[in-house]
Amino acid sequence: MENKKTSNKNYGLILGIALLVSVSYSFGFQGGLRNAEPKTVYKDNPEIAADFSTFWKAWDTFKQNFVHSKDITDQDMLYGAISGLVNAGNDPYTVFLKPSDANKFEEDLNGNFGGIGAQIDIRNSQLMVVAPLKDSPAERVGLKSGDKILKINSTSTDTLATIEEAVKLIRGTKGTTVVLTILRDGWALPKEISIIRDTIAVPTLDWEMKSDNIAYIQLYSFNENAPLAFYKAALPALISGAKGIILDLRNNPGGYLDAATNIAGWFLKSGDVVVREEFSSGKQDVLKAQGNSALADLPVVVLVNGGSASASEILAGALRDNRHVKIIGETTFGKGTVQELKRFTDGSEMKVSIAQWLLPNGETIDKKGITPDIVVELTEEDATAGKDPQLDKAMEIIKAEIK
Repeated sequence: MENKKTSNKNYGLILGIALLVSVSYSFGFQGGLRNAEPKTVYKDNPEIAADFSTFWKAWDTFKQNFVHSKDITDQDMLYGAISGLVNAGNDPYTVFLKPSDANKFEEDLNGNFGGIGAQIDIRNSQLMVVAPLKDSPAERVGLKSGDKILKINSTSTDTLATIEEAVKLIRGTKGTTVVLTILRDGWALPKEISIIRDTIAVPTLDWEMKSDNIAYIQLYSFNENAPLAFYKAALPALISGAKGIILDLRNNPGGYLDAATNIAGWFLKSGDVVVREEFSSGKQDVLKAQGNSALADLPVVVLVNGGSASASEILAGALRDNRHVKIIGETTFGKGTVQELKRFTDGSEMKVSIAQWLLPNGETIDKKGITPDIVVELTEEDATAGKDPQLDKAMEIIKAEIK
C-alpha cells in the first residue's frame, strides 16, 4: 500500500506516487560504452563508497562476449543494471519498472485492467494469492487466500524475482486463458486451474442492515472511491438507527493510506493515532484520525483473514488499540511497509519501500500480521455449504455488546 500524500497506491494491486528527476545517468552512463578504467561521475561524492571500474569491466565483458549480445541494446543493459541495483535490497516491494512495464502498472493504479482479479505477493520466496477480488475470474474458479502459485502456464514461479514479473505473465487479453498450478494447504498434490482473463474493475464496498439493527459493511479495497462509498453506507446506516457495526475486511488487500485514515475518522476520536510511519533514519510520522467520529460510540467488531493486508491491517489495528474493538477471524497477511513510486523522465519508474508501519501501540505487522482476538477458521467445507462461522461469531459478539 502506498501513501497517497505522494499520489496513488495501489499496487497491488493498488499502489503511491512521488515525482523524481530522471536517474538515467546515475550509474555514469553518459553516451555509450565506457572502457574499464576507474572513472565515475561519483568520484567527488563522499557518500558513494564504490569503485565503478568493476561495473564497466562487466559491461564490456558482457557486451563483447555474450552470445546473444546483438539482440540486446545498450538501453536494455541500462535497465537491467538498474534492476540489479534495486534487487540488491532483497525487498519484493522495491522494484524498477522499465517504460513498458510502468505503463501496465499505471493501468493497475487506475483500477481497470485485464487479468484474473487476484492480489498476489511473494512470501518466503513463494508467489501466493493474497486475496481474490469480488466477482472476479479468480474468485469464480475458487482461488483462495494463501494459495501457492507454483507455475504460470509453463513458467515456474521459482524463476521469478519480482511480483511484477508474475503480473506480466498472468495478465493478458480479455477472453484468453492462463493456467495456474496451485498448491493449497490440505492438498496432497498441486492442481492446474484454468482461468479466463477478463477486464477487472476493483470493487469497493457493499453493506446491509442485519437483524437487531446491526449494520454489516464489507469493504473490499481502499481505493480512491472508498471514502465516498463508506460515507454512502455509514450515513443511511445511522439514519436507519444502527446500534452496532460489523466491519468486514476479509480479503481486502489494502489500498490508499489516506483512505484508511479517512475511514478511521468515522470510528475514532479526532487526534487518536491511526498509524506511525517509521523511516530508515528513525524519524516517525504520526498519522492521526481526522473526521466526524460519527461511529465512535457504536459497538464495532472487525472481521479479518489471511487476505486482509496493508490498509486493512492498519484500520483493524487502530480500532483495536484505540477502542479495544474485537478482531475476529484468521491472522492477517502482514504487509507493513510503505512504498512510493518515483517517476523518471524516460517513462520508467521505481517503486521503493521508504518506511514501515507501526500500529498505535508500537507493534509492527510486517511479515507477521495481526492475530485476531477470537480465532475462527472458515473451511472449504463451510464455503461449499454456504456457511460463514466467522460472520456468525461476529453477530454473536456484537449483539452481546449492544445489550
